[in-house]
Amino acid sequence: MGVLRVVTVLFLACLIWSSYGFCGTEPAEVPKAKTIAELAARYDASSCGECHIEQYEQWENSLHAVSILGTPRTAPTVLTSVDMGLKLFPFSGVKTDEDVEVRHLMMCAKCHLPQLDEATDDVAKEIVKTIRDWMSASRKAYDDEAYEDVADELQEKIASLNISCLVCHNKKAIIHKWMDGYPQPDTIYAFQEGEHDHPDFNKLGKAPALNESIFCGQCHGLGPNFELDEPSQCATAYGSYLFAYIPEGGQHTCQECHMHKSGLGHDMQAYRNETMIKMAFDVEVEAMSLFWRKDSVDGVIPLGVINVEIYNKSGHAIPDG
Repeated sequence: MGVLRVVTVLFLACLIWSSYGFCGTEPAEVPKAKTIAELAARYDASSCGECHIEQYEQWENSLHAVSILGTPRTAPTVLTSVDMGLKLFPFSGVKTDEDVEVRHLMMCAKCHLPQLDEATDDVAKEIVKTIRDWMSASRKAYDDEAYEDVADELQEKIASLNISCLVCHNKKAIIHKWMDGYPQPDTIYAFQEGEHDHPDFNKLGKAPALNESIFCGQCHGLGPNFELDEPSQCATAYGSYLFAYIPEGGQHTCQECHMHKSGLGHDMQAYRNETMIKMAFDVEVEAMSLFWRKDSVDGVIPLGVINVEIYNKSGHAIPDG
């Protein structure tokens, strides 16, 4: 009888959790987005900014908000991976831009646009074409102002693809899905359960690892993405953190440094940001000037000797992704 009570309690608890989308089974696969506009609309988080004003404004200034466009360095790098990678790999099946499929772009998109797995191959082709057209228009705009509006419009289209609130607080919110359940399509995940005043996401669920470094490690990873047909090795920050910082006694999480100690909140920044630079490095510079009597021809030559020591205080290698 006691066992029956325990089972009943666990069953009821799971039902309660499920009602808030926390203990959900794997949801049905959503229809594939057929255009950039459709995929961008699916992950558009502008409605989040109506209530979470401060967090949304922070996010708008973050690198996550321009995860495909970049600084804008990332978008051209995507083309480099196509032109100098995919088209040169003998077994990729890519000879022209029209051959590019979602699986090819996942070398970059696994981290920069994980929701691309919810799109058709037409979207992959459209991304490549849009970036290529944007770069062309941007170059022409130097000589002809008529192209400025075209370049701006294309840049805005690229920027519409990003790591939005819905990527972190829904799609990638749950890591251990067999233990904690699958993210539900009507649920926003954070630190509590309950109701959520939103027409599409009307429930709140707990994301157990949201404030743990492993959450960031989903993208800022361990190294090669061996699950891909062509593993890439761009992001190794979490691996560096896990196998160097932690064994040396490091205790801070990614979120503690990049969000809380920095004071930046959801304005996620990296090593080019002045605040993060000051947190990450100690720099000592010693300089000495002298005169060197070289020979009778050149005479006395002024010299400067400069010693620079840079100490990495961060929890991972720099630069890294």
